[in-house]
Amino acid sequence: MSGQREAEVERVIEKYSSSLFRMCFVILKHEQDAQDVLQEAFIKYMQKSPEFRDEAHEKAWLFKITANLCKDLLRFKKRNQYVDMKELEQYLKEPEESDVLKEVMTLPAKYKMAIHLYYIEGYHTSEIAKIMQISESAVKKRMQRGREMLKTRLEAWE
Repeated sequence: MSGQREAEVERVIEKYSSSLFRMCFVILKHEQDAQDVLQEAFIKYMQKSPEFRDEAHEKAWLFKITANLCKDLLRFKKRNQYVDMKELEQYLKEPEESDVLKEVMTLPAKYKMAIHLYYIEGYHTSEIAKIMQISESAVKKRMQRGREMLKTRLEAWE
């Protein structure tokens, strides 16, 4: 990168980083995610090397790119949800529940969701069918198969 381009990138980072970070933090509600998105936005700026009509155009472009990156991260997190078992264990009453929960978490998603909604959230099969957008018989079959998988795994412990 040329010295002039380097100076331009430094100027943009200096000028916009705090306001872009605030926007990211408001959207993402997590400091590390906001920092990651901000870094990605500046990388895009460096890679694209866009030409702007004026400062307002530059600022608008940066805010739009950054907002889109925030939305992308939120979509990714929604599709790839992660549950920290250590954090979840603090809400369990008995240590044995932790072992069962760990086994439930290893089930394929379609079984895990049906079992969770029924046994933990207390939904009826008809309600689960609406939530999962499948037939009630499909819900019952998924719960049956999920229970069978759990039974096999838990029996292996004994």
